[in-house]
Amino acid sequence: MSTALRADRTASAEPGPVRGSGSCPERLQLLGVRHHGPGSARAVRGALEWYEPQVVLVEGPPEADAVVGIAAQEGLRPPVALLAHAVDDPARAAFWPFAEFSPEWVAIRWAVSRGVPVRFVDLPAAHSLALRDQAAEEGDARIDPLAALAGAAGYDDPERWWEDAVEHRTDTGAGGGALAPFAVLAEAMGALREAYADGGHRDDPVREAHMRLRIREATREYDRTAVVCGAWHVPALACAATATADRQALKGLPRVKAEITWVPWTHRRLSRRSGYGAGIDSPGWYRHLFTAPDRPLVRWMTTVAGLLRDEDRPVSSAHVIEAVRLAETLAAMRGRPLAGLGETMDAVRAVLCDGSDVPLALIHDRLVVGDELGEVPDTAPAVPLARDLARQQRSLRLKPEAAERELDLDLRRDTDAGRSRLLHRLALLGVHWGEPTRSRTANAGTFRESWRLRWEPELAVRVAEAGVWGTTVESAATAKAEDTAMGAAQLAEVTTLAERCLLAALPGALPTVMRVLADRAALDADVGHLAQALPALVRSVRYGDVRGTDAGALREVAEGVALRVCVGLPPACAHLDDAGAVEMRGHLDAVHTAIGLLAAEPPRERWTAVLTSLATRDSAVPGAIRGRAARLLLDDGQLDAARAEWLMGLALSPGTAPRDAAGWIDGFLSGGGMLLIHDERLLALVDGWLSAVPDEAFTDVLPLVRRTFAEFEPGVRRTLGELVRRGPQAAGRQAAAAGAAGFGEGLDAARADAVLPTLRLLLGPHGHGDQAAGGHTEGSSA
Repeated sequence: MSTALRADRTASAEPGPVRGSGSCPERLQLLGVRHHGPGSARAVRGALEWYEPQVVLVEGPPEADAVVGIAAQEGLRPPVALLAHAVDDPARAAFWPFAEFSPEWVAIRWAVSRGVPVRFVDLPAAHSLALRDQAAEEGDARIDPLAALAGAAGYDDPERWWEDAVEHRTDTGAGGGALAPFAVLAEAMGALREAYADGGHRDDPVREAHMRLRIREATREYDRTAVVCGAWHVPALACAATATADRQALKGLPRVKAEITWVPWTHRRLSRRSGYGAGIDSPGWYRHLFTAPDRPLVRWMTTVAGLLRDEDRPVSSAHVIEAVRLAETLAAMRGRPLAGLGETMDAVRAVLCDGSDVPLALIHDRLVVGDELGEVPDTAPAVPLARDLARQQRSLRLKPEAAERELDLDLRRDTDAGRSRLLHRLALLGVHWGEPTRSRTANAGTFRESWRLRWEPELAVRVAEAGVWGTTVESAATAKAEDTAMGAAQLAEVTTLAERCLLAALPGALPTVMRVLADRAALDADVGHLAQALPALVRSVRYGDVRGTDAGALREVAEGVALRVCVGLPPACAHLDDAGAVEMRGHLDAVHTAIGLLAAEPPRERWTAVLTSLATRDSAVPGAIRGRAARLLLDDGQLDAARAEWLMGLALSPGTAPRDAAGWIDGFLSGGGMLLIHDERLLALVDGWLSAVPDEAFTDVLPLVRRTFAEFEPGVRRTLGELVRRGPQAAGRQAAAAGAAGFGEGLDAARADAVLPTLRLLLGPHGHGDQAAGGHTEGSSA
């Protein structure tokens, strides 16, 4: 609605708002919009072209007046957002996003391109950030103005009503007609405000009081003032409130010290309610409506077809033509002026996607929402930590992107090693730009690393928050690691932190972490805590070797912890219940793997003695632990097959309780069932024991045995079933007796010689393997 402020020459000489006739350009034009609405953006552009204001006021925090000039720079590319945060508490922050199709952005760009002053008139961020906690306590029971208007118009979908009423309207009118849509929308919002008052927007009265004060200031300075704000506020800004009342409403508001800057934003995050509380579900579609000069439906279908072709789906021009026709037909059948997003996506699903929702989800993610990420120039204000991060991103050629992507790193390369260090340091600071994932080349060694990257706008807040630890990423991560180590409650937390410090290459933090680690390891007598801490310690030693980091001190601590585990574990395994046995069995596996990687003789010898003691203990040690110790010894070659058969025979003897025997089987076979396939003597023992379990105990034993065999691969289970159905074979037992248990009667020289030509082909004529093979032509020697 076109409104005007005139000088209300009262006794107090304070200007107050009254309505203008709209027959000629007034001193003030209130342009009520929907945030991020392409139809509103076109209408605002047309209104500004006609009205030619001398100053443009925009809904947003006044602190942004200092950085609005950056919007004129080429390096600022939407979507972007104003980020305001409390200096003392950066986590307390708010965003005011702007997309290419946001009416506020259109107004800002129009003004700065013509040298027209731009001012932000909303409540200062210093107050709004302080009021955030109060708003959270009050809850959110706010009315949605669009939903109310849509319901009054007979629509059940507010987005569909808005598209029909505003977004599909491309003709903004000529001359004074450019203000017509604002007049209609202001009238509708006036009716809503009469019915719902503030509509549950508890902070709106103080916000609108501040807006009115800023408007009065502008109208005293300029003859033509344009205000671009949410349509919901227009009736309140046009009311006859006095300046005295507005100043009184702002008295006593809490405040914090706030800073503001521009940060990149994404289309995906435009759905978030922040700053002025606006959000949309289809930013990519709205951007298309705003940027398509003509025939938006045809251009959209063409874009969709291009995306599907890039994904190797057969889409022809005929498909596009038919999809356009179907969308237009659906719009006519549903009584809509033009095909909206609903009709468009229905046509895409039916014609271009063959009724499948799988490619439709891709279209929604890539086009309807989009993965656009804005850019901000280096001249924008930023904390020193953010500047250092930006410098490292450029030097490492690691550009932030809104779309999720996989990054495989080869740590032998300087650039990839630098990327790894940066990502690990950011993770320590709580800036989770990347998440470690399993590498597609995981079998290539420990010098490989994979990350899943996605830059979220909220990470700008995390960077600002981490700025309290230092001015560079390395110094901040070092300080944060030292503080975390001092405050760690458990030994495992410190060992994990030591590992992360090595991954992040933070030598400055290691002395403090190592001192805390040594103190905690010396004082902690809980074997479970020591067992949990050992794997991370050993990995740290190993990573130190791979990354060229001096991990000598860590190795000494790791060997000391390993020896303490070896001393304390056997008594800790006695007299455990089922839950305790399961937990201790996990510690057993973790420690076994860690000591194997440690490759130090004293802990390895002591650990073998511990496993032997556990495997041969009496029933005071649960069967699951005894069976697991026997299997670990067998896999390491410290226990021969005959001894393993003897232990299994004891565990499955009639004098052993069926449940304890089932636990022994579970612990012994949890490493895989191939052992039973290759050694039919062990299979016969298990089969005979299971057949002899009494009926009254079978129901107790069955779940545990079933879980054990369910962990085997399908092929292993199928083979075991065939062996059990066939029954024991004398020939197999005789062959096993003649050679290695379960593996046949010795080496077949002819079959061994048959491998040599393939080895020569793989290793080449001058390879070491060829020389070795060439020097041994006899099958027995080979």
